[in-house]
Amino acid sequence: MGKLDLQQLELKKILIKGIVQGVGFRPFIYRLAHKFQVKGYIINTSNGVVLEAEAVKPVLNKFIEAITSEAPPLSRIEEIIIQELNPKYYSAFEIRESQADDGYQLISPDIATCKDCLDELFDPNDRRYQYPFINCTNCGPRFTIIQDIPYDRAKTTMSIFPMCPQCNEEYHNPLHRRFHAQPNACPACGPHLMLTDRTGVEIKTENPLKNAINYLKEGKIIAIKGLGGFHLTCDAQNKQVVELLRKRKNRLFKPFALMMKSLEDIHKYCYLNNEEIKLLSSPQAPIVLLKKKNNTNIAPSVAPNNNYLGVMLPYTPLHHLLLNGYQDPLVMTSGNLSEEPISFINEEALERLNNMADYFLLHNRDIHACYDDSVLTIFENKTYPIRKARGYSPTALKLNFKKPAVVLACGADLKNSFTFIKDGYAFVSQHNGDLEDYQTYTNYQRNIDIYQKLFRLEPDTVAYDLHPDYFSTLYSQSLSAKSRLIPIQHHYAHTASCMTDNGLNERVIGISFDGVGYGLDGNLWGGEFMIADFHGFERVSHLEYLPLPGGDISVKKPYRIALSYIHTLLGKLPHNLELLKYTDDEEVNLIIQQIDKNFNTFLTSSCGRLFDAVSSILNICQNVTYEGQAAIELEMLSEDRSDSNADYYPFDLKETGNSWVIKLGLLLNYLLDDYLKGIDKGVIGNRFHNTLAKIALTVSELIRENYGLNKIVLSGGCFQNQLLLKKTIMQMQNQGFEVYIHKNVPTNDGGISLGQAVIAYVRSSSC
Repeated sequence: MGKLDLQQLELKKILIKGIVQGVGFRPFIYRLAHKFQVKGYIINTSNGVVLEAEAVKPVLNKFIEAITSEAPPLSRIEEIIIQELNPKYYSAFEIRESQADDGYQLISPDIATCKDCLDELFDPNDRRYQYPFINCTNCGPRFTIIQDIPYDRAKTTMSIFPMCPQCNEEYHNPLHRRFHAQPNACPACGPHLMLTDRTGVEIKTENPLKNAINYLKEGKIIAIKGLGGFHLTCDAQNKQVVELLRKRKNRLFKPFALMMKSLEDIHKYCYLNNEEIKLLSSPQAPIVLLKKKNNTNIAPSVAPNNNYLGVMLPYTPLHHLLLNGYQDPLVMTSGNLSEEPISFINEEALERLNNMADYFLLHNRDIHACYDDSVLTIFENKTYPIRKARGYSPTALKLNFKKPAVVLACGADLKNSFTFIKDGYAFVSQHNGDLEDYQTYTNYQRNIDIYQKLFRLEPDTVAYDLHPDYFSTLYSQSLSAKSRLIPIQHHYAHTASCMTDNGLNERVIGISFDGVGYGLDGNLWGGEFMIADFHGFERVSHLEYLPLPGGDISVKKPYRIALSYIHTLLGKLPHNLELLKYTDDEEVNLIIQQIDKNFNTFLTSSCGRLFDAVSSILNICQNVTYEGQAAIELEMLSEDRSDSNADYYPFDLKETGNSWVIKLGLLLNYLLDDYLKGIDKGVIGNRFHNTLAKIALTVSELIRENYGLNKIVLSGGCFQNQLLLKKTIMQMQNQGFEVYIHKNVPTNDGGISLGQAVIAYVRSSSC
């Protein structure tokens, strides 16, 4: 380089923030630097990726442009900060050792096995042939093995596996696909499988996986240690073993997830559209809810009383080898007893799952952060999340505003997630489960600690639900010494969550059709219309209050709700109701006395409880074994009768000041009359769904007329019901409303912490 060139050199220090570690970013920059003949270095820090780049100005500009335009597909650049420096006349471009500092970085979720690794996995000439822990920079475990940042092998659960010379050479070669792939390993130096019986005694064999496959063919149940925890697996076509698993797992009706070898296999059992194919095949590889075909050989008990199957493709090398050897669909359900957290430690799994599994397929790569599989569906050609975990968490949502506060939102007790907000990023946790279970609550606290460490989070503000007995509320109280506590109403948080999910800041009409949430008046809300922004809300309409005798016991026995609603609204119980077969005169009289005397009875406006009552009246579901069962089974039956017919039941609106109460007596009377006339249950159910959509539209039109608002957000657990969601949106859009639904977090309580967090974040600087 001549003297003139030296004088023209420019040096820039570049900080790149986002998901830029563990996704092949440094080798990408290294190759880019060689392509443009840029000199300098790149380094991982806790704050992101830092590089110094030196070249003549035109070349340097093209190099910086290419960083964004050609970035690795799994990366996500959030911010690039450039600082001018005096030239240092570097002689080469190098990758330097990582540095820890006080900053933090975004972390990649775990990624399904890539095509290159799959090709090697099934290549007999490759040294990793059939090695169940094959991975590279573009795939494999991330969040589940990271113990701290910067993301380097020494700070992962892979640190106990020294690399062999060949793996070490790949790891340090910037031009290799496995350069700084932290889980890099091979059969000579990496993790290995082990097969045991249910007591933990190892079964000596050269091929534990082959033996496990043989046991599956014999009708056995295997506990398999996966990416984020254990699965319980068995033959999905073996009716007896599926029913045995249900009995052992104490999961009588809730659907099991399935894993199938390929898209071609899924086609045999389910209907597929292009968007569902894309989602199944994505790097996240979630469970996708698919309409099942009739007359397949999948055991009916896999998903009883349900029109859908939850299906996923293999997403780890172990799964690919398992399905390649077994060929047929497998049940792949969480390794836990019903309502408990998923097991993720070998010793713990052997203790907790030994009454469920006949054998255990273990490995010795530790899981640091456990999580379940994600569950999504496709609605109107877009992804609609039901449960977010593996493949998605801990991806951060970038807000469209930034404040100095650090917020923790503790979430709800059912389908719990928590959310941290810092620097304008919302870190929404994976699904934690139901906190009423002690082990789940303990795991919830552990996960909060993991997020605090990884993202350097010290909350000064804590948001929590109004319900005084929620375990998430009790947890928030333990933080009162260090943080300001902000209670937030449940359904307001639902509305704010959907607003955040769609980047809305202005006032909207919020419709929250949900189970139950503690209201400002001490009653149990759940059928709510509000005007809301992040600064506050006004409740302008709701379903009328009706008695819930015994509280939770009625939620598990919908016939109690049906009896309560009929007695309260109509006054007389028809003697030919089928639901009366599930109770006796003594219980009926006790329920009526509870209502009349207001003893151990709660008032609720819940839409979810209305679904329960209708499901019971139609004799669809009288005893609930999992949350939402009665409503889901009603939806499934109604879906088969759904058409363009907009027939609905009448209802009344009672104006009280500036709000409207939705009276349900007419609805229930006409619905009950149809049932007693012998009209098809699916037709009645379809009319009921039409009625709720009509209620939503009618009230929204009143709000628009009185308040001038046209944007509507739909949130709450009832909007997991795609039949209700579709009917509601169609009616709203036909009348010119702009309708927004969830797309990044679930509409159920799994998304509520995001709403809590954003409300508290906004309020943190105004109070």
